[in-house]
Parts: sequence; structure tokens; C-alpha cells
Amino acid sequence: MDINLPEVSEQLLKLARETAEQLDGATLYDNSVQEQDGLICFMIRRGLDRFLIVLQSEAAAAAGFKGEKVDVGDNGCLLCPLTHENAEVVRTLFDYTRPVLIGKENSYGFGDRLGNAGAAHLKALGSYGFRPVLAQQSIRELTRTRRTASEVLDAATWAVFRENYREGYGADGDHLKTTDDIDVMVRAGYTMFTIDPSDYVRNEVTEMTDADLQAACDDLPWDRLEETAENLVERLTSLEVELADGYRLTPTRREVLQGLVKYGRVIVHTAEMADYLRETWPNHPVELELSVDETDEPTTLFEHYLIASELHRLNVDLVSLAPRFCGDFEKGVDFRGDLDQFRREYLQHLAIADLFGGYKLSIHSGSDKFTVYEVIGSLNQGAVHVKTAGTSYLEAIRTVAEVDPDFFKEIMSFSMSRFEEARKTYFISAEPDSIPELSTLSSGQLEALLDDDDARQVLHVAYGDVLSGDQPEAAGFKTRLMELLEANEERHEANLIKHFERHLAPFA
Repeated sequence: MDINLPEVSEQLLKLARETAEQLDGATLYDNSVQEQDGLICFMIRRGLDRFLIVLQSEAAAAAGFKGEKVDVGDNGCLLCPLTHENAEVVRTLFDYTRPVLIGKENSYGFGDRLGNAGAAHLKALGSYGFRPVLAQQSIRELTRTRRTASEVLDAATWAVFRENYREGYGADGDHLKTTDDIDVMVRAGYTMFTIDPSDYVRNEVTEMTDADLQAACDDLPWDRLEETAENLVERLTSLEVELADGYRLTPTRREVLQGLVKYGRVIVHTAEMADYLRETWPNHPVELELSVDETDEPTTLFEHYLIASELHRLNVDLVSLAPRFCGDFEKGVDFRGDLDQFRREYLQHLAIADLFGGYKLSIHSGSDKFTVYEVIGSLNQGAVHVKTAGTSYLEAIRTVAEVDPDFFKEIMSFSMSRFEEARKTYFISAEPDSIPELSTLSSGQLEALLDDDDARQVLHVAYGDVLSGDQPEAAGFKTRLMELLEANEERHEANLIKHFERHLAPFA
């Protein structure tokens, strides 16, 4: 780790350590010690619990912290649980614990489905030159994990406070489909909004006749597009744009019609969502990402140009855009496809992004795409945003396999039983029948399953069933999992740090 931390006096650090020792031999998180407006604050671990300690108790209560007064030293302290109420006070007093706009810089999305990985994510970040997006959850993930947007942001706040990370972090409301989704994330304090218009994509355009395409094009909401079909089709069919490697973008009329029919309502919906944010929440800091990665076929260069150019015309400023790249970006495993093709097309997609403000290309389903990282890192061009989520959950399960093989077998067996149902909302190719009978495996072989593509994907897609406890077989799983990870915090964080350094190193 190579993060510049504010200097803390030896005297203050000594005071914090002595206080922690008097609290039933609690362990101090050294980086968390800081002083603000006369308050001395730090975080401790006592048994399986974590607390914020604020000296002095009277001043702490006056600041708004809620907790138990404890007689320690001359003035006592307030032992504050890591609640939402206390997180809000921290965000008020310590501005660096509030999410910020990241802008068009290299950034990394660290999805944390359990709420205990943020400190390790920051430690892994080191000096690799990425800005962290620590709070990153979709509405679907929130539903499956039974968490709220505020709980996810609170977990990021505590991680930032614990590590005293002052470089600024983002908070991404991922895959938002409705204005209600936006409201949830704005009220929780998120600053990045990833618009998911997949419900408006028409994937069947390749099978449509020219006449059907023309009819569907004429039927688009042209008043909302602020253009006429005739003018836009004419303008796009006369397009000549040179991209990377001398590639010339010269779409045919059929390609133009296909693009408009496939993405016309996507453009309208995205513009409406952007307008809603601007008009309903005019004073809220906002940066927009557009996700068009969940389509049947890769995003063509013309389709990318069409989306970007029309959103630009409608005054929608994107911080990043996620195309559907060539090859397969399956959950929890490396890229499967032609890396030379990916390299060529990535450069061309970058050239399009440069035409419209130089927004970042966003890599969705970015977990464990190590060969893709190597390609992008070798180019050293443009800016990139990478989104990961499930891979942190898998490192938690790795920790379970290492310290409690029997519990791991329970989770693995249950995940296999839920696989066919859980896989329905994912594009994956796992074959659970190829996973060996668990009862025949040694502890080391069980741990090795976390490096097996089939086992990783089975575990990945069943996370919601494991964490929700809706099924009788999984009752109590989440509580047991969280307690195990809390009791083995150092091992869990070491696994996360090692794993994410592997993610980040290729970009260096």
C-alpha cells in the first residue's frame, strides 16, 4: 500500500492506543486516529464488533454522535456503534468521508456486497493511479442482499474513515432504470448514476426487413429526439469519420435504420433520465454513466457513434459509457474471446469517446478480466472505468473455505442447488456437473474450487440466495458468514488485497 496519510502526533496515537487497551483490550485501527474541531476520534475492534471512539464524551454528544458513555482517562469517551446516524455525523464533520465526483479519470468500482471489504479495497488501491468508487450497488443487488443504498454508502464511509483516505471516492447507483431508482440514490447521497436503458433496446433489428425498419424508424418519438427522421437518416448516411488505425465510419442506410430502431428509445430514455436529474435535483452533484453492455450482440462502432453523437446533441454529458465489447464478459472469470480484436476495437471505441468529450470507456462485468486489463494497460490511452462486484464476495467465500471447510461445503452445496434458478438473469456458461463431489475433497482441494471457473460462477450467481436467507437451507448463512469474516478479518483482508492487486497491477 502507498497511500499518503495525514501525520498523526505520537502523543495522539499513544492516547488512542491506551484508550483502546482500557476498553476490554480492544484493537486500534491506527490509521483512523484523527482530531477535528476539538474531537479526538478513532475506530477500534473489540471482539467481533467495531466502534467509533470519540473523546471527550460531552463534546461527542454535542456533535451529534450517539453511543455509550464510558469512563476512560480524565474525560471519558463515547463508544459509538457504526450506525447510519453516526455515519451521517462523520460525513458532516469530516468532508473527505463524503462521496465526490470522480470525473474523467481512471477509476475502479469496488462493489462490496457484504459491506466489509472497503478498507481492503483502499489498501489494494495503493499507488496504481485509480480513483476508487467504493459504494457501488445496483437496485437488483440491493434487493438480493437485503441492504439499502444508505447502508452501502455508510460502509464506504466507515472504510474511508478507518483508513483516513483523503483522495476522494465515488458512490455509484448502478444500473438505474427508473426515476424512482434515481430518487433512492440521490437521497442516500450518491454522486454517480449509471443509466440502464436495456428495456428499450430492440435486439431483433438484424432480422427485420428494410420496410419494417423504415416503419419502426418513423414510429420513434421524434418530438423527444428533437429531430425529424428524414433529417437524421440523411445526416447519418452521409457520415464519414476516420477512427483509429485508419478505420472509416461510413454506415449504409440499412445500418443507420438498424441503429436508430435498436437504440432510438435508449437515447430518449437516457436523455429523459438526465433531464430528470438536472431538473428535480439541480443542486446535487451528478456524473452520468450509460450502460449498453447488456445486448445480444456487441456494440458496433456506428452504434456507439450514434448513441454518443445524439446524446451530445441533446446536451447529455457522459462521464463514462459501457459498450458491449466483443467476446464474452462472463461473471467471475477471465475474458473469453479474441484479444487482438478487442484491442483493435477498444482503440476505435476510444476514438469515438474522444469525439464527444473524452468520456471513459467502462468495463462492466469487470471482475477477473485479467487479460483485458493487460491489453488496456499496454495501450496507455484514454481513461477507463472498471466495475467489479461479485469477485469481492468470492474472496469472502475463499476465506470461509480456508478456515471452516464444513461451512464452505454447505454454501457450495446450497449454491449448486440454486444454480438453475439463479443463473436466469446472467450470461454464464458454468457446468455445475463438472464440480467434483464435495465430500471427496480435501481442505486444499476445497480452497482450489475458488480458482475453478465453474465453481466460481455457481457461487457468484447464488449470492442473493445465500445472503437473503429466504430458503430454509440458507437460514442463518449470512450471520455465520459475517461472524466468520469478522473473526478472521486479517486473513479476509489479505485475500482481498492480494486479489485486487492482481486486478490493478496490469494497468501500471
